[in-house]
Amino acid sequence: MSPFPQFSEAVSLALHSMVFLARYPSPLTVREIAEKTGASFHHLAKVFQRLRKARLVASARGPKGGFTLARPPESITLLEIYEAIEGPVPEQICLLGKTLCPFGQCIFGGLLGDFALRFREYLASHTLSQVC
Repeated sequence: MSPFPQFSEAVSLALHSMVFLARYPSPLTVREIAEKTGASFHHLAKVFQRLRKARLVASARGPKGGFTLARPPESITLLEIYEAIEGPVPEQICLLGKTLCPFGQCIFGGLLGDFALRFREYLASHTLSQVC
């Protein structure tokens, strides 16, 4: 597995689905979002299980049920959504997967560490309301 942060299909679906929820005031079902995104219903349902477990979305049953944002869009960061699906963004990146460089100093200098830091900072500093 790559040590780089991944943009899996699940992360893409989570981010885009959350934007849909931020744009529509009424609850949306997984089926409705799957149709809008062209995603597999079953895959999207699993993504929403993770988002609900992370308390980023709320669900309601019944004929007028569906999913809504659990908080206002200006208080939900892209980092929260990303980490609900993929787990924590690494603070350091080693292509060998080591915590200490076997060469004493990374052959890429500070590039990989800078990438990890900038990626995390970008996601943490952007909210759903900003990307809508």
